[in-house]
Amino acid sequence: MAVTISCHQYSFSQLTTTHKLITHKLPSKCIKLSSLRNASSDQFKVKPQCSSQKSTSFEPRDEQQIDDRFSSIKKSAISIALAVGLLTGFPDLGCLGPANAAAIAPALPDVSVLISGPPIKDPGALLRYALPIDNKAIREVQKPLEDITESLKVAGVKALDSVERNVRQATRALKQGRTLIVGGLAKSKVDDGIELLNKLEAGLDEFQKIVEDRNRDAVAPKQKELLNYVGGVEEDMVDGFPYEVPEEYKNMPLLKGRATVDMKVKVKDNPNLNECVFRIVLDGYNAPVTAGNFVDLVQRHFYDGMEIQRADGFVVQTGDPEGPAEGFIDPSTEKTRTIPLEIMVNGEKAPFYGETLEELGLYKAQTKLPFNAFGTMAMAREEFENNSASSQVFWLLKESELTPSNANILDGRYAVFGYVTENEDFLADLKVGDVIESIQVVAGLDNLVNPSYKIAG
Repeated sequence: MAVTISCHQYSFSQLTTTHKLITHKLPSKCIKLSSLRNASSDQFKVKPQCSSQKSTSFEPRDEQQIDDRFSSIKKSAISIALAVGLLTGFPDLGCLGPANAAAIAPALPDVSVLISGPPIKDPGALLRYALPIDNKAIREVQKPLEDITESLKVAGVKALDSVERNVRQATRALKQGRTLIVGGLAKSKVDDGIELLNKLEAGLDEFQKIVEDRNRDAVAPKQKELLNYVGGVEEDMVDGFPYEVPEEYKNMPLLKGRATVDMKVKVKDNPNLNECVFRIVLDGYNAPVTAGNFVDLVQRHFYDGMEIQRADGFVVQTGDPEGPAEGFIDPSTEKTRTIPLEIMVNGEKAPFYGETLEELGLYKAQTKLPFNAFGTMAMAREEFENNSASSQVFWLLKESELTPSNANILDGRYAVFGYVTENEDFLADLKVGDVIESIQVVAGLDNLVNPSYKIAG
C-alpha cells in the first residue's frame, strides 16, 4: 500500500546541528561567474567576471568551418548572458559545491527545438512519456486527461465545459483502443493491466458524473487518480529491462525499472512547516546506474540525518558527507565510489555514458528525462570530470531565461534520474541546515540488482 504523503504545519524549536557550507570545499578548477559570494546566497556583492578569448579575423572556407564559428559565438553569448543573469538573480550554476550542477558553455538547442511547442512540466507526465513503450492507443487516452490541467486554467465553472470534452475524448479513446491496449501488455502483467483498465473505465464514468454535477473541486483529484491508472497500465506494457548496461558498469548497483522513495525532512525556522515528506519516483529505465547508485545509498541510510547543504531558490542540494571526502566512501575499497555520466536521449535504445551531449555533437537532441519539472532530481559532479558523481544530488527549482523547459542548459550535461511527484512545491521552503530525517524505499526495491549495501560494511 502506498505511504501517505503529509506535511505537518506547526512550529518547532530551531535545530542546533552545525552544518558545513558547500562553498567551503570548492575545487580550484571550479569556474565561478562571481569571484566571491557573501554568506547570504541571495545577494551578490561582487561584480560578475567574464572571460573571453582574443578575437581573430577569419574567412571560413567551408560549411563546417562556418558551423564551428557559429557554435563558438553562441557559447560566448551564453557566457555573457549568464554573467548578466547574476545581476538579476540567476544562480551561480557554475559551482554547486564540490560536485557542480552546471557548466558555463552550454550546448544551445536548435531554434526549431526552442519553439517546437509547449514543454511538459508535470513530473507524472514526464515519467509516463519516458517509459520504453510504443502504444498509441493508451497515449490517446492519456493526452486528453492531461489536457484537463490546461482546461482548469479557465476561471469558475466555465472550465467544466472543456473538462467535459476532455473526459469524453478519453472515454471514446479507451473504448475504441481497448483491444490494442490489452494487446500491448506484457504477458506476465496482463491481469494487473486489465484490472487497471477496468478501474480506469469506471473512473471515467464517475468523472462524467462529476462534470455533470458541476463539481469543479472534485476534478483535479479525479484527474490524478485516473492518470495514475493510465501510468500503471503503461508500466505493465514494459516487458523486462529493455537493454544491456555496458560491461564496465554492469556490476554496479543498477535499478532495472523504477522505484519510489519517501524523503522526510525536518524544517527549521519556519513557523508554518515543521516537517514534510517528499515522494520521489526514480527512473531506472533511463538511468539504471545513477538511480541504482542512489537506491543503494538510501538502503545504507547514507542520507539519514544529513543536512540540506545548498538552498538558494534555484536548487536544493545535499549528499556531501562530513569530513574531507566529497562522496560516498565504499567500505570494501576505502575509496570514493563514483558513477559515470548517464544520459538517455529520445530515439535511442540505451543511454550515452561518460560524455555530455555537447561533446557528442548532439546539439539538437532531447533528453528522455529533461530538467522540465519543478523538483527535477539529478546528480551533481565536478565541472570538468563527467564521471565524478558519487553521492551529491540536487533538485532544480526555478525556471529562468537560461534554464527554460525544453531548452535547459543543464539538459545533456547532468544525469537526471527522477522527479519529486508529491509535495514538490515545499522544496522551495527548505533551507541550509534543514535535516533529512530519513529516505525510505516504499516501492520498487526488487528492481535493484547488485546491491552493495547487503555486503558486509
